Amino acid sequence: MKLAGHPLYRADLEAAADWPGLEALRGATVLVTGATGLIGACLTDALAWANRTRGLGVRVIALCRNGGRARERFDGADGVTVAQADLTDACGELPAADFVIHAASNAHPMAFSTDPVGTMRANLLGTMRLLERMRAGGRRLLFVSTGEIYGENPAVTDGFREEDFGRIDPMNPRSCYPESKRAAETLCASYVQQYGLDCVVARLCYVYGPTVAPGNTRADAQFLKKALAGEDIVLKSDGAQLRSYCYVADAVRGLLAVLLSGARGEAYNVAARGGAHTIREYAETLARLAGVRVAFDLPPEAERRGYSAVTRAVQNPAKLEALGWSARVSLEEGLSHTLQILRPSQRQ
Repeated sequence: MKLAGHPLYRADLEAAADWPGLEALRGATVLVTGATGLIGACLTDALAWANRTRGLGVRVIALCRNGGRARERFDGADGVTVAQADLTDACGELPAADFVIHAASNAHPMAFSTDPVGTMRANLLGTMRLLERMRAGGRRLLFVSTGEIYGENPAVTDGFREEDFGRIDPMNPRSCYPESKRAAETLCASYVQQYGLDCVVARLCYVYGPTVAPGNTRADAQFLKKALAGEDIVLKSDGAQLRSYCYVADAVRGLLAVLLSGARGEAYNVAARGGAHTIREYAETLARLAGVRVAFDLPPEAERRGYSAVTRAVQNPAKLEALGWSARVSLEEGLSHTLQILRPSQRQ
C-alpha cells in the first residue's frame, strides 16, 4: 500500500508543497539523494504531488543505494525516476541536475554505533562529490544538515540560533554524525567562496512522520513501532532530554523554503516554534493517542553507544520564519496523522 493512497498523507503532501516560490522548479531537474529516507521520501512524494496536481513538470531523480527498493517505493509517482549510486564511490557517475537536495546520510543511533566510519564517509565524501558535480553545471545545492552540529551549550536558553555553537567531543565515535555534518557545512561554504557555487544549508531538528524507514533505530521511531503494534512504548532513559520536534510535512516545506528562498551561503534552522518537548512528553503523547502505556527499560550496550548525550537540543527558527515559513502541525496532530496513516485498519 502506497502512503499517497491515504487522504491524510495526500493532505500532508499538499501542505508540504505549499511554498510560493515552487514555480521556480517548473521544468527543472531535481536530484534528491537519500530519497527513501524519512525526509527524502516525503520530499520526493511532495514534488511528485506538485507534478500531478499543478502540472509543474519537475523531473525528480531519486538517488539511492538500493535501486530496487526505491523503484518499488516510487512506482507510478509523477515525474520520478530512480538512479542507483553510492555517493562515496568515486568511480560512479552522478546524474546532472539543476537543483540538488542532499539528504543522504546515516541518521539513526545503531548506524552511528556500528558504522561511524561509513557515517563520516557519506557525509564528507558524498557531499564533496556532489559539490564537484555541481561545478560542472547546476543552479543550487541544498545540504540537509542537523541541529546536532550545535552540540551542548547550557548558556543557550532560548534555542540555538544559526550563529551559536556548543561542545562536541571529537574523540567520541558517536560524534561521527554531528562532526561530519559540521565539516560538510564548511565544505559547502568553502565551495561557495572558492568556486562561486550556490549552496544553502538546512539544519533539521528531530523530524518524525509516516515516512520513517522501517530500520530506523532512533527512539521516536521505536516508540512508533511499538504504538502501531499495540504494545507499551519502552523508554530507555528517564526521557528528560529536551528536543525540538517537527512533523515531516512541515520540515519538507521548510526545505523547499530554504532551497528556493534562502540566501546563498547561509544556514537555516528547520524547527517548529513551540515544538520543544522532552522525549518522555513525546512518548506519553504518542502512547495516549495509541491507547498504550509507557514503560522503562535499559538499552543494550551497542544501542546505547549510538545515543546522543546532549540534554537540550532546541533550535530557534526565527531566521527561516523571516522567509515566511512557519510550522503548522502540532506534536499531537502530527503523531495522530502518523498513526492514522500507518495503521493498516485505517488505510484506504
